[in-house]
Amino acid sequence: MFVTPAYAQAAGAGGAANPILQFLPLILIFVIMYFLMIRPQQKKMKEHKAMIEAVRRGDEVVTSGGILGKVTKVREDGLVEIEIAEGVKVRVQKGTLAGVVSKTEPAAS
Repeated sequence: MFVTPAYAQAAGAGGAANPILQFLPLILIFVIMYFLMIRPQQKKMKEHKAMIEAVRRGDEVVTSGGILGKVTKVREDGLVEIEIAEGVKVRVQKGTLAGVVSKTEPAAS
């Protein structure tokens, strides 16, 4: 009643003319999700991997289970030997290390 025929004809023709405009909101949502969720997670994974590779003998570490201990041996097969109490040593995989509590100084050459 209040809409003129010229407006109705323009709305019908312009809606199907450009399909890129229909997908623009989805593209914007994906870009925002990438910068808010995916990119920070990838950065965190890189930092964790670098931390695991830098673990050496004498470092105090915490496992993902919450066990604190001192690294006594780093093996080539991906295992780390940790002393959790005097005379009590356990072997854990490097991937289960959650963090390094304190690092030791490198040995003098």
